[in-house]
Amino acid sequence: MKKVLTVILVAFIIIQFFPIDKTNPAPTPGMDFLKIKNTPPEIANLIKVSCYDCHSNETQYPWYSNIAPASWVMKNHIDEGRKELNFSTFAMYQQKNQAHKLQECIEMIEKKEMPLDSYFLGHQNAKLSDEQRKILTDYFKREKTETERKMLY
Repeated sequence: MKKVLTVILVAFIIIQFFPIDKTNPAPTPGMDFLKIKNTPPEIANLIKVSCYDCHSNETQYPWYSNIAPASWVMKNHIDEGRKELNFSTFAMYQQKNQAHKLQECIEMIEKKEMPLDSYFLGHQNAKLSDEQRKILTDYFKREKTETERKMLY
């Protein structure tokens, strides 16, 4: 048993020498969802607190992002999140894709699939109340409708 614990400890120490890349891509203010949609401050704050760490180029890495293997899991979540939806480059999506992304936001929030439960471990302020979920989904529905309306013209 002592040998097993020693091996685990040594392995844990060794993996600390393989940190994640915490470099965020350069800011793109002219392409950011909150800017191009002129999002009201109270809604923008909800989106920033609950979504932006994984779905933008403005990730704020917490202290535990320095500890492997938790950091590897976190980096994977961030990479996947940005791949699915990146609010920082939202203007680069074609309008049809923007409407689709907004529909996905609505569905994920309504089903309580986002933010991820694991995100709450270090971000209690990201938990959305039912009222906040309604505010966000109503906002995303309005923006989706507006985006679809623009597609017609």
